[in-house]
Amino acid sequence: MHQFISMLFSLLVITGLQVSESTGTRSERSIDRSYRSELTVPNGGRWGSWGPREMCPTGTYAVGFSLKCCCCCVKVEYRTLGDDTALNGIRLFCIDASKVSNSIRDYASVQSSVGRWGVWTVIKWCRPGLLTAFKLKVERPQGDGDDTAANNVLVQCSHGPSLVGEGTSWGEWDYWSNTCEGKGICGIQTRVEESQGGGDDTALNDVRMYCCD
Repeated sequence: MHQFISMLFSLLVITGLQVSESTGTRSERSIDRSYRSELTVPNGGRWGSWGPREMCPTGTYAVGFSLKCCCCCVKVEYRTLGDDTALNGIRLFCIDASKVSNSIRDYASVQSSVGRWGVWTVIKWCRPGLLTAFKLKVERPQGDGDDTAANNVLVQCSHGPSLVGEGTSWGEWDYWSNTCEGKGICGIQTRVEESQGGGDDTALNDVRMYCCD
């Protein structure tokens, strides 16, 4: 009986998660969508390899983003005794540009490559407006120390103030990327280092974003 109840509870939890994750979202992506310009920053980390380019569905643009960070880094202000990875992923949330408003109910998400550690942070929305530029906070190589590479991201909204992610504190901000040629950001590509086993892990190192008309 106890085993049956446990299995039933697990089924209910899984079902609830599936419902909550599917509400208000669309999973389709437009990987081959054409773009007008590519945005890069000069201070990205050097480790890892570039993942696939992921584009918002045709006709939609990024209006929000969320970060995946090492949970122990997000939850503490001091350095841990273990291997810190800091930023692990960036997820863009895309909606129809004609429907940008303070009420966002129907959106799709894209994310490219993502590291294995951490939890997703809360979504930061441009209200109203589209994402048009970004900059990275990156820690320089530490030699024999613990490297974390990318630690946080800051994005510019077409209407309104910039939005900073809930990343970690190590490293320094560098220059902004160029501003979008076109309507707004519509895709992302990330450079991520895979798990190094017993070595020093850095996870996300660099980002490219794409702009569409």
